[in-house]
Amino acid sequence: MIDFSANKINRRTFIENLFVLMCKTGLLLLFKPFSSTALAREKPQTKKTPALESEFEPAYLKFHKTGELKKRADELWSIMENCKLCPRECGVNRLKGMKGFCRTPGSKLVISSFHPHFGEERPLVGVGGSGTIFFTHCNLRCVFCQNWEISHLGRGTERDIEELAEMMLQLQKIGCHNINVVTPTHYSPHILKAVDIACAKGLRLPIVYNTSGWERVEILKILDGIVDIYLPDFKYWDSTMSKKYSSGAETYPEKTKEAILEMHRQVGVAKPDKNGIMKRGLMIRHLVMPNDISGSEKVMEWIAENLPKDTYVNIMAQYNPQYKAFDYPELSRRITRAEYKRVVEKAQKLGLTNLDIQGFWWLD
Repeated sequence: MIDFSANKINRRTFIENLFVLMCKTGLLLLFKPFSSTALAREKPQTKKTPALESEFEPAYLKFHKTGELKKRADELWSIMENCKLCPRECGVNRLKGMKGFCRTPGSKLVISSFHPHFGEERPLVGVGGSGTIFFTHCNLRCVFCQNWEISHLGRGTERDIEELAEMMLQLQKIGCHNINVVTPTHYSPHILKAVDIACAKGLRLPIVYNTSGWERVEILKILDGIVDIYLPDFKYWDSTMSKKYSSGAETYPEKTKEAILEMHRQVGVAKPDKNGIMKRGLMIRHLVMPNDISGSEKVMEWIAENLPKDTYVNIMAQYNPQYKAFDYPELSRRITRAEYKRVVEKAQKLGLTNLDIQGFWWLD
């Protein structure tokens, strides 16, 4: 049995759902299959969604047909015996229920919620929304995390892989443009197994790997040919900052740069289709933080020097102190207009041409 929200509705989920109802006439009727009773009795259908009306073929389809997708999923699963799925490389035996730094309960799958998301990047949202699945726990655990109830406290409900596959099919059925797996690193084996199951039942949406950016290249290479869209953060330029604010993650800048280069090698520059919907490519997020804690201008310089100038870069303006941020005076305020404007102007001066400028109203 699957319910639409794996836990009690929090403020963020309520607002998103309210926004959906206000902006998409009749969508309430489409949500009916998400009741636990309806979902249990209904079989997935291959109803045409906006994403399926084109000639798009997801990267994982070929690997599913040849059995390579299952093989890759099994390979990732075996790594949990001496877990090194993320740069922490804890080495715990998750297959025997041990918990590493991320606090994931062994090999169990815990999901917070799944739903169409209309607050993601515009090329991912389109008219049907981005089909997000929020996984619990996190290997980075930033002190300012806006989803701390999920990532730090692990609030969610235990699910099995078949249920995860059903979630993907339901998101496709109601018209989402993609399957957006949020904080996927420590659950990558479960995700690949679920994609394999869902693909056999008609899943044809692109997979969005929505990550903190702190990834092992060795694991990303296993995902090569499976993930369609990489959506990594590039949070920090300075390892001193990542160590201080992300639970000792001193290797964040180095590992993230390596990871982003590998992601680009796999999927290339993100370019939307004729309808403005992204199907494949690299989309980088950078959150501008107060007092230049994120080293934003240096991040823009690195992107301009190491990736094509038309690389998609979302310069995010919405930093808001959350969770333990108020324990750090330098993190305890919103950013200023001048701080955001300086980063945008730097990116433009460097010749980056595919910028998603969220705080455009500050730039007039």
